[in-house]
Amino acid sequence: MNISSARLDMTPLTQQDWPLFYTLHNTPEVIAQCFDPVDDAVLQQKFQQRLVPWHKEAEHWQCLVIRQHDTGEAIGVTGMCLSQGRAEVGYLLLPEYYGKGFGTESLQALINWAVDGQEITRFKAVVTEGNVASERVLQKIGFQLVEKVPDAHSIGGKRYTDHIYHLDAV
Repeated sequence: MNISSARLDMTPLTQQDWPLFYTLHNTPEVIAQCFDPVDDAVLQQKFQQRLVPWHKEAEHWQCLVIRQHDTGEAIGVTGMCLSQGRAEVGYLLLPEYYGKGFGTESLQALINWAVDGQEITRFKAVVTEGNVASERVLQKIGFQLVEKVPDAHSIGGKRYTDHIYHLDAV
């Protein structure tokens, strides 16, 4: 499985991608508006779950490594998880790739692949209140804010509201 866009290639996570996965989940700029860091054993378990091959009936997250098409350099991960007829999507990028349109491009390519190749047309994304850049990415693609869930989770001991976005691609 390979998803491509003008500048990016996305392929399933492999054992060799552990350093990228570890870095993404331990870099303060990446996780600041997403989640607290977890210990290495929990992160390794999460990584192993993401290695399981994904198919349309799967109930686990599909995890794809985002690479620059011209250099092959890994810049982040993206993926989705089907639940109740809707695919929740998400991505994490290394900080040096922020603000270059890679989040929008990778997420749009993933959605196009899901619609065209998997006949998935209903999508969801959850963004922590204050993560303005991620909200802009979703809005550019056509997601609409449908709900705000106060005190949905905590990061660094502070409670945050989740913003729930939906996209119906039909």
